[in-house]
Amino acid sequence: MTGQVNEPPLTERISCQEQLLPGTSLQQKWEAAQQAGFNAIELRGKGDLAFEGRRLELQRAVADGVVMPTVCVEMLHFIGDFDEERRRDAVRQMRSQLSMIAAIGGEMAITPASYGQFSRRLPPFEPPRRPEDDRAVLLEALAELGEHAEREGVVLGLEPLNRYENHMVNTLADAVSLCKEIGLPSVRVAADTYHMNIEEADPAEALLDAAPWLGHVQVSDSNRLEPGGGHVDWSLLLSTLNAIAYPGWLAFECRLSGDATEVLPRSVSMLRRAAS
Repeated sequence: MTGQVNEPPLTERISCQEQLLPGTSLQQKWEAAQQAGFNAIELRGKGDLAFEGRRLELQRAVADGVVMPTVCVEMLHFIGDFDEERRRDAVRQMRSQLSMIAAIGGEMAITPASYGQFSRRLPPFEPPRRPEDDRAVLLEALAELGEHAEREGVVLGLEPLNRYENHMVNTLADAVSLCKEIGLPSVRVAADTYHMNIEEADPAEALLDAAPWLGHVQVSDSNRLEPGGGHVDWSLLLSTLNAIAYPGWLAFECRLSGDATEVLPRSVSMLRRAAS
């Protein structure tokens, strides 16, 4: 995520999470991804050090030309967990994923603060930890992971989730506030258009405000389907990313409204038209 003037255009930086692609191997998924018009695959990093356990598979894929710049964590507990033991394990898992994505020449590992742990919008409404303690826990984890990412030459992406999935980091501004306080170039905001559709009063303005800290964008429509399956204004969103010279990837993280071989190429084509 260099942000240099020689970055390829946004239309050449579209990736797809691996579970959405047909095929049983990364090589087969890469063939399907290219046929659909993608430029890369976003990996999924499961817990119990499973991502590190894929080292040989990933190294073989790299050798075969598979482009895999990013990994998105897939676990049940995260760096903002209420339980200290689970929290420490989440940090350990993320350290491993940062090291592994670096080992295969990638760029970033992405995590939310938490998922499904608590919502202020659902009973009992008041979490068991004070807001200032939430922030202290997140800053501690982000500082450790940011320093580790910096040593590995990669970036940690902090993804805001909507108010029903996470009570701590809901908006891009929430994530920016934490990134600013950490003050490391290795800790960046990872935006998700589905969550933005719920939380941001003005998604384009939110992207403009977050521009200096924006390192990654995951794309899905307002209903969590593929881009084009809902009512997100993709022309506005992508023109905003072009205006701020966003240097990262657009990674499909969504559900599909139909067969992947039909839905994915159509959605990629729509994004390219919207971005041009």
